[in-house]
Amino acid sequence: METRELRYFVAVAEELHFGRAAQRLGIAQPPLSRAIRQLERRLGVTLFERSSRAVTLTDAGEVLLREGRAALDAVAAADRRTRRAATGRPGLVLVTKAGASSELLAKLLDAYATEPDAVAVDVQLCGPAEQERLLRDGRADVALLHRPYDSAVGFDTEDLRTEGQVVLLPAGHPLTTRPHVRLAEVTALPDLPLPRWPDPDGGYPDGPGPPVRDNAQLLQLIALGRTVAVLPESVRVHLHEGLAAVPVLDAPEVTTMIAWPPHSRSRALAALVRTATRL
Repeated sequence: METRELRYFVAVAEELHFGRAAQRLGIAQPPLSRAIRQLERRLGVTLFERSSRAVTLTDAGEVLLREGRAALDAVAAADRRTRRAATGRPGLVLVTKAGASSELLAKLLDAYATEPDAVAVDVQLCGPAEQERLLRDGRADVALLHRPYDSAVGFDTEDLRTEGQVVLLPAGHPLTTRPHVRLAEVTALPDLPLPRWPDPDGGYPDGPGPPVRDNAQLLQLIALGRTVAVLPESVRVHLHEGLAAVPVLDAPEVTTMIAWPPHSRSRALAALVRTATRL
């Protein structure tokens, strides 16, 4: 398969509409339809069920969508990393969710800086689930991920820390007098709906909670009595006047992982991972 064919297929699979996919790709619809039919003939499978009303993926199409995205990410990553290597400037790009594991990250950067062959580390803070995408497409060399919320499929990882979760509430809320709460109590609060985080396309799901872009905005909205959030225990380092944290007994534990592409042969990256696991 050619990368051009994969790009065409992924566009149709994501749009489930040949006209919108053609517009997104900047081509006419007839050559797009021909390319998809040619791909189906070569593979010997049907990728889409087509009717006058809808286009849907077959089981084979679902598999190719998953594999095709990974293949296109790998091509993009090879392009970016090759161009970066040609600049002659050594360094690592580390991505992590804004506001998450900040204390651990600070200790890691300080400890790594003392290594004899340490290189510059460019830290990029991003929104939820973005660090996984940046690592897959080559815009980052290493990431801090959080299980069970982030997927580490296809990466090499080392677990760094596992912790429980707390609910952040406005100071003075009745639940702040409790030694602990349960998830059902948090989700049932009528006056404090859960926040809405952006999806991968940048939109927000429907719901009563306020849209939130990052943890700084989230903390301010909680202090104002507009929402609540269940977050790892380490978020306590960010508590300020107007916020309170209560342990959530039945919330899943969160494991912070350091993750990197399995084919990486960077000595600088290996040293950073060793430092992280030692800490």
